[in-house]
Order: sequence, then C-alpha cells, then structure tokens
Amino acid sequence: MKKEIVLILLKPDVQAKGLTGYIIDHFDRTGLELIAMKIVKVSKVLAEAHYRHLKGQPFFGEIVNYLQGNLHGRQKVVALVYGGPKAVSVCRRVAGATNPEDAHLKSVRGSVGRVTTKGVYENMVHVSSDQKEARREVSLWFSPDEIGKDIYPTKIETMKTYSKKVWK
Repeated sequence: MKKEIVLILLKPDVQAKGLTGYIIDHFDRTGLELIAMKIVKVSKVLAEAHYRHLKGQPFFGEIVNYLQGNLHGRQKVVALVYGGPKAVSVCRRVAGATNPEDAHLKSVRGSVGRVTTKGVYENMVHVSSDQKEARREVSLWFSPDEIGKDIYPTKIETMKTYSKKVWK
C-alpha cells in the first residue's frame, strides 16, 4: 500500500484553549508515523500562501487573521507531518467536517470546534486535502532539514549570501 504524507496544523485557538496535547493524541492514535512537528509564528505572507486557493473570497482576510492568531492573541501554530497508508483520509476523518456543527461528535472539530456568532468556523485544525496539496503545504511550513526523514526529493544548493536569525 502506498504511503501518504499529510500536513496538520493546530490553529492558534487550540493553544489558547489548552487543547494541544488532547488534539495531537487524536492523531497519534491513528497509528500513522509522526515525521515532523514544530511551533511556528505565522506571518501574513505564510498565512496568505497557505490559503492562496481562497484568495478573492469575502472571508479571505478573516481566515488569514485567524491563522495568524490575531483573533485569539496566540500567534503560534503547531505544524505536524504524519505519514502512512491513507494518511490524508485517516486524518481528515479524525479532524471531522470543516463546519464543526456538521462534524461527528467524536472528531476533533465535532468535540471542540465551534461556529462563532459571526459565522466564522473555529474548526481548530487544518488537514491537507490530498497528496498534491500536502506536498505544497509541507514545503511551505517545513524545510527538508526539519523533516525526520526524506519524504520528497531534495537537492543541495550553495548560497553565496545567507542570513538568518541567530541567538545573541
């Protein structure tokens, strides 16, 4: 059976509500392999790139703000990569329907998600929709050096100028 890769994001309201471990446990119980995990402070550029398929929708600005943590005062997202047979469908089942009101009560969104009085889905998690999207999303959120194993082809590039944030 073909091994799939899936990106899961625990959105800022997960941390604000103290549900990080609870939700990760749901995905760990699937038997899939946890390949990578990190906490990311989400920039506007990253949020817009992640949701590029929704650009032009009336709610685009609000969903970008939501992913950045501007609605909950927590500007961090937990990004996870899982791998294994049928990883996308397994994780999407664990997450539940996008609208928390339509999600199975034992799913993540059905048990802890909500729809605000403004109609915003606070569905707690993002799960890649298919393998093509998973590859695009994993590449946005992780560099090859941050992944615990080779999941996609890589190459070595020598940079002439390079700068990055370092500890003082």
